[in-house]
Amino acid sequence: MSDQPQTRQPRTRLYVDSPLAEGQAVGLDHERAHFLRHVLRLDKGDVVAVFNGRDGEWLAAIDGFGKGWCSLAVTTQRRAQQDGPDLWLLFAPIKRGRIDFVAEKATELGVSRLWPVFTRRTDPNRVNTDRLRANAIEAAEQSERLTVPEMSEPMQLEKALAAWPAERTLYLCAEAGNVRPIAEAVREKGQGSKPGPAAFLIGPEGGFAQSELDEICKLSSVVPVGLGPRILRADTAVVAALACWQALSGDWTAHGGDTRPPFRSPAESAV
Repeated sequence: MSDQPQTRQPRTRLYVDSPLAEGQAVGLDHERAHFLRHVLRLDKGDVVAVFNGRDGEWLAAIDGFGKGWCSLAVTTQRRAQQDGPDLWLLFAPIKRGRIDFVAEKATELGVSRLWPVFTRRTDPNRVNTDRLRANAIEAAEQSERLTVPEMSEPMQLEKALAAWPAERTLYLCAEAGNVRPIAEAVREKGQGSKPGPAAFLIGPEGGFAQSELDEICKLSSVVPVGLGPRILRADTAVVAALACWQALSGDWTAHGGDTRPPFRSPAESAV
């Protein structure tokens, strides 16, 4: 096999479900085939990067196009599999557009699990999880992460918290009541060692009911935190909270080292 595809930069990056290994053939559906051929105008022999959340990232050459399909030939592993932080996001669904933004930005910020939960003031009361997952996949492709967040089925907040694992810190972003500054709370939990499992709970646009806050705070693993003197929109609160955690306790810190892809680091690789 020629080594030419191995040394060429990929033209795009795709998430696939197929196993990935040298010599593996990967078939793409109509939508992905159309994207490669008619949007990016790629042709046989062009190189793309592929990942599946299990086998790392690989280079693959386009082997051929057909009516509604495309075949890839996997050549060389570009990066070994590396899991991100064990960080969940529980959030009350908000209006379309803004909830898509939540899925996209949470993925870019390294969340490992997206979990819509219904609170007493949640509006709307339905969630299109297929669309959220599609947004998460697109964000994972763009941000060069090696995994796609798990998408949990929406449920009532009380049910989600009923069997909450005691070892997972739950940062409750509360706009009222007794709270600690988020930076102080996160820094304390992340001091001295790699942080343990964590999650953030972001409420609806109308805020949590006081009785709801009282019930949530009965959990031993809950840490109520504040996000400053201004009331933030729910989608803004997601970005603010996750960015604080990553900067103080996550893989933006010395705990994570330089986890950038090798082709983004000073010692640029051959690929």
